[in-house]
Amino acid sequence: MSDDKLIDLNAERAKRVHDLNDKRLNEVRQAFEQAMPLGKTKKKSKNKPKKR
Repeated sequence: MSDDKLIDLNAERAKRVHDLNDKRLNEVRQAFEQAMPLGKTKKKSKNKPKKR
């Protein structure tokens, strides 16, 4: 066998585990957003409020 055909199994496994973790994280994030939707943040005015 030539060296260019060899596969680093540890690297492939790490990549697969990383993809699975990303998938799980996205599922949890979507479920959280459905349970507690993030409201759009209001822009804070930079000017001081006028005194009456």
